[in-house]
Amino acid sequence: MIEAFGTDAVYAAEKALMATLEDGELMARAVEGLAGVAAARLEERDGRSAAALVGPGNNGADALYALARLAEAGYAAVAVHHETVHDGAREAAEAAGVLLTTDARMLGEADLVLDGVLGIGARPGLPDWAAAWVAAVPEGAYVLAVDLPSGQDPAGGTLDEAGVFADETVTFSLAKPVHLLPATEPACGLLTVVDIGVAAEGEPVVRRLDHDDVASVWPVPGPNDDKYGRGVVGIVAGGESYTGAAVLCVTAAAEAGVGMIRYVGTPTPDGLVRAAVPEATHGPGRVQAWVVGPGLDTASRAAGSKAQLDVARDALAGEEPVVLDAGGLDLLDAAVIRRRAGRVTLLTPHAGECARLLTRLGNAPVERAAVEDAPLEHARRLAGLTGATVLLKGSTTLVVPPEDGAPVWSQSDAPAWLATAGAGDVLAGLLGALVAGGLPADEAGALGALVHGVAADRANPGGPVRALAVAQAVPATVAALLRRHP
Repeated sequence: MIEAFGTDAVYAAEKALMATLEDGELMARAVEGLAGVAAARLEERDGRSAAALVGPGNNGADALYALARLAEAGYAAVAVHHETVHDGAREAAEAAGVLLTTDARMLGEADLVLDGVLGIGARPGLPDWAAAWVAAVPEGAYVLAVDLPSGQDPAGGTLDEAGVFADETVTFSLAKPVHLLPATEPACGLLTVVDIGVAAEGEPVVRRLDHDDVASVWPVPGPNDDKYGRGVVGIVAGGESYTGAAVLCVTAAAEAGVGMIRYVGTPTPDGLVRAAVPEATHGPGRVQAWVVGPGLDTASRAAGSKAQLDVARDALAGEEPVVLDAGGLDLLDAAVIRRRAGRVTLLTPHAGECARLLTRLGNAPVERAAVEDAPLEHARRLAGLTGATVLLKGSTTLVVPPEDGAPVWSQSDAPAWLATAGAGDVLAGLLGALVAGGLPADEAGALGALVHGVAADRANPGGPVRALAVAQAVPATVAALLRRHP
């Protein structure tokens, strides 16, 4: 698992470790790791020259020390520096033959540029002097950010289009929110964590499951489990206008290994589900969790729609956990929120649905673009308004519990090809299986997002993928991930 810690926790952890080390030892460890990564990237690219943007803080010192190491190894090196420079780093650079200048034009055609302008204690945005440096970075240079891309929000709240967009970010021991949250993760590029011995205490701000975590959290049946013990999920999905959503959702739940499925739909999708997933039963009954909403048209007057909606509303009024997706989100109002207080509810909106919910429930207009620009802020607000866990779908998926201060989950496992019709229906079925299997809503959300993304990649690596193929790839994906357990 990758855990990201806030600025105060990182500074406290560094201070505690420095108290046990000789002066300069912690920076020396960081420099060694940074210089090693930089040298490896230059070798991979057959590069011959390196440069550094050297700000006034420790990140600038790290970058300048590392550049001195590269110069000693024979690379041509130039440092564009702030008027305030770490004395020891300047001395090391001068001794190694680094060209020190304040003129960003001297960056020339550097093959690699170390971004050491700002650190995690800085406010978002670039000062004017730094903006001119960044604008002068050669277009073909490999940009290696020290700790974070300068100008980006350390807390990961919003993306600064004028800030640095790195090809790779090297951070030390602890990931930070900027590295994992959806607004700023694209600016970080590849994340490389160099262990220098720093260990934070307390809860992280952000968590991310990796492939090796799946075996420890996936609900694997034991020899004495039966279909009821493995989880029964009720699925209210599809309608006469959106018949395929029901097939995709039910198929995904079945492929995920849930013990039993009870499906409730209108006549056409009911017939399709009978043909596609013969092991599903039909009609309401006792379940461990509900999935309500994929392909559900709450305004439909078609045959069977009223009966289907009655079951959906009964599910929301009941005690069982509910995964509320797509059309089911239209059923969420103040009365439903009051009834579900203290009960497990997982909402799965995309940015547009999140904006519509916030507009309706918060009595103030929210645009989709605002959610896309600051996804964590809006997901937290929706979780606070509803008392539900919010899974905000996107290229990086956020899972935000309703409790104040609880860590959020951030998963970035899916190929861009997964942005296709029906993918959300598959995810909803997968989540329903996990919640019915007993997982907490936030953990189920993170695990479901991971497996959903990996299944999409396995279904057709590097190419286009259909939602149904993603659902059908789930069993082999889970089996492969379970085998990764030590």
